[in-house]
Amino acid sequence: MHWIRRASRVAGLLAAILGVGGPMAAEAPATGDAVSAAGAMIVPGISQQTLDCALRAYARARERGDVERPLVSIIDYALPSTEKRLWVLDLERGQVLFHELVAHGRQSGDKEARAFSNIVGSHQSSLGVFRTGGDYWGEHGISLRLEGLEPGWNDRAMDRAIVLHGAPYVSEQFAERWGRIGRSFGCPAVRTAIADSLIRTIRQGTLLFASYPDSAYAAGSAYVAQ
Repeated sequence: MHWIRRASRVAGLLAAILGVGGPMAAEAPATGDAVSAAGAMIVPGISQQTLDCALRAYARARERGDVERPLVSIIDYALPSTEKRLWVLDLERGQVLFHELVAHGRQSGDKEARAFSNIVGSHQSSLGVFRTGGDYWGEHGISLRLEGLEPGWNDRAMDRAIVLHGAPYVSEQFAERWGRIGRSFGCPAVRTAIADSLIRTIRQGTLLFASYPDSAYAAGSAYVAQ
């Protein structure tokens, strides 16, 4: 009976999600402790608008059959790289599983990301909805394949070898020394110490939403546009 109650809770949350929030505006809102649809959980350090958009994207991805597991990873590139701007939410249990630093591409910006791309060789981060794939051992240790689900925005992620991986340049110590964390070739890199546990949590078919207040994306995305 527990699984029935959990399934009912997620179904109710999805219904609430589809009624909240709007697309991302042209300017980034202030951040604080946002509350998810139906008050299911409090998410520290994220704007209400970003959280609402991420949950709307999850609800639509779930409706389309893109994802099944009730986990949502959110990256808010509107925040500077010195702030924890990656969250992993367990919607079933109403828990924040991770709240971490994450890098952006070296051509996306310095401390703050300002430019995004879907082009091979751009060394920029991409926006939008991704589905996590399998993990593998690569040059950065354990890494997680990401499949971009939004044509024109991130659907060349696999061609670009955009993966989630650990990196020594992602740390509070690096940020204190350089005024920013290090930058990748477009991959969302995280602290080496948590890469393994994070990847094993979100691998194989969960949603990752990379957010930024871009009006063109907000209007054109099948996942967040109203």
